Amino acid sequence: MRVLVVEDEPDLGDLFGDFLRELGHQPLVVRSAEAALGRLTTERADAIILDIHLPGMSGLDFLQLRPVRELGIPIVAVSGVVSESQARECLRLGAADFLGKPVDLARLGEVLAVLEPHALSRLLERPDVDDRRRTRRARVSLPVLIREYRGVEHQATAVEVGMAGMKIQLSEDLAPRSAVKISFTLLDDGPALEAVALILRHDPDGYALTFVNLPERNAERLGELVRRRG
Repeated sequence: MRVLVVEDEPDLGDLFGDFLRELGHQPLVVRSAEAALGRLTTERADAIILDIHLPGMSGLDFLQLRPVRELGIPIVAVSGVVSESQARECLRLGAADFLGKPVDLARLGEVLAVLEPHALSRLLERPDVDDRRRTRRARVSLPVLIREYRGVEHQATAVEVGMAGMKIQLSEDLAPRSAVKISFTLLDDGPALEAVALILRHDPDGYALTFVNLPERNAERLGELVRRRG
């Protein structure tokens, strides 16, 4: 996921950023609510970690902004002043969860794991997502491990691979418009490629998946495969 971190303490913001990278997320760190609002007008965020006590506009004020509420991005509120009334207020204003400082990183990871499939499924509402199927693809036959967020695993076969997604054949059922984790080996000497994907639809010839936030190195390897086999 692309996670927007709104934290005015530089050391803590850097800690969140490093932790998110370890989990495979892409952090976008800003120091104020005003800066966060600006980033949301130019970049997509799948989730937000929001400090409540910020200079200038507070986190509570940020939660009440109409543009923020209309985006519907799941927000995890954090605060050094931990009280039941403040936690209730954050949740009333739309936060998905509330964590006190010092933040338990293991707990934060658990919260993000719960939010991730729901946050990513919102990407299917974007009008440009389904257009990705028009990108160049290569015919292949590659074993793919499909892992649902509820822990169920499936063995599938990729029959088409492109820069933006793949077509897989699978005898079992997958829930449409859901997020899954995939792992497959390309026809090179590199390690297995792991990615998050969204299930776009179930066609007669298989499931169409689109990649989410594919790291640059993985994109380069996919590009080589498509150029060789496309």
